[in-house]
Amino acid sequence: MKYLGSYSPQLQLQAKALLDQGKTEALLLKKYPLAHSLPSEKALYNYAQALKNEHMRSSSPISKVIYDDKIHIINNALGLHTYASRVQGNKLKSKNEIRISSLFRKVPEPLLKMILVHELAHLREKDHNKAFYKLCCYMEPDYHQLEFDLRLYLCHREQFGELW
Repeated sequence: MKYLGSYSPQLQLQAKALLDQGKTEALLLKKYPLAHSLPSEKALYNYAQALKNEHMRSSSPISKVIYDDKIHIINNALGLHTYASRVQGNKLKSKNEIRISSLFRKVPEPLLKMILVHELAHLREKDHNKAFYKLCCYMEPDYHQLEFDLRLYLCHREQFGELW
């Protein structure tokens, strides 16, 4: 239940009961029957860029959005955002990169969108504070439910394997 550690003990018990009874697969497949259709990094970048343009037009541009095989090793992160600055000639160049764990190459689109929304929100808000989550909910009104469902899927995946 490490993916649900920040939730209330009552919610964790309910999730554990669903897992123990083998009901998570039916629940998740009913809500999210199909995997997304963004297997390539170019499609993922275009999808992220469209989200950014729709909700955060004035934010810093993103230079790269990729699937990364190494992310699941780092603190059980779902995705990472990086900001790099370097001097090139007499100009300061900066770039924002978003890396999504390769585990999410085949999840349903709403779950992938939640991860991208989270990482895009970091362009404006570096910390997980009230303003950060307000921005996430602005971009995806069901953000908190999607995050819980994704974490429930990760618990399911750990115990039973992939769904999509």
